[in-house]
Amino acid sequence: MSVIFRDRADAGRQLAQPLRPFRGTRDLLVLGIPRGGVVVAAEVARALGAPLDLWCSHKIGAPHNPELAIGSVAVTGDVQIDTGLVAALGVSRAYLEAAIGRERSEIARRLACYCGARRMLQITGKLVVLVDDGIATGSTTRAALQSLRTQNPAQVILAVPVAPAGIEARLGPAADKVIVIHSPGSFHAVGEFYEKFDQTTDEEVIRLLGNVD
Repeated sequence: MSVIFRDRADAGRQLAQPLRPFRGTRDLLVLGIPRGGVVVAAEVARALGAPLDLWCSHKIGAPHNPELAIGSVAVTGDVQIDTGLVAALGVSRAYLEAAIGRERSEIARRLACYCGARRMLQITGKLVVLVDDGIATGSTTRAALQSLRTQNPAQVILAVPVAPAGIEARLGPAADKVIVIHSPGSFHAVGEFYEKFDQTTDEEVIRLLGNVD
């Protein structure tokens, strides 16, 4: 599989191209999903001349296989659980409750770290472009989209550099428009399409959001 993007910043610049018709749109807002999605979103926001903020959503990993998503928690506290997968794996209620509590605590920590005393930007009535650095299973993205809807935006556009083929059909009902640059038929991990896919630090997210002294 050939590399498509040099790094997240390059992915953001490429992703901004199909979004350029929205430049100058009134009440446009770009939201990145931390951490890596904020790096991509920063380039999109810069190209579109739009404000940048974040929208947190965390995966709930399966027991003994944390990379397998059995659900997710969004910044609003909304929880999405894949009940079929939970039943198939025999995941206990106690495990789920503990995992949900951990992810809610981590989201609260990240908001305090990234935003400080600043309130998140108003979403109601805005045209929101939700950005991540890629989609694997889609459960975290779906939770983010559904929680965004509770804030009554005028429109939600999901934009990602790479996602498995068919993701538009799976996530489309939760978004008004889905934009994906690369949708390979063979997909193992988001990072395989990047030359550089290092873990994004909290400090980088803070810098991009403009919350440094």
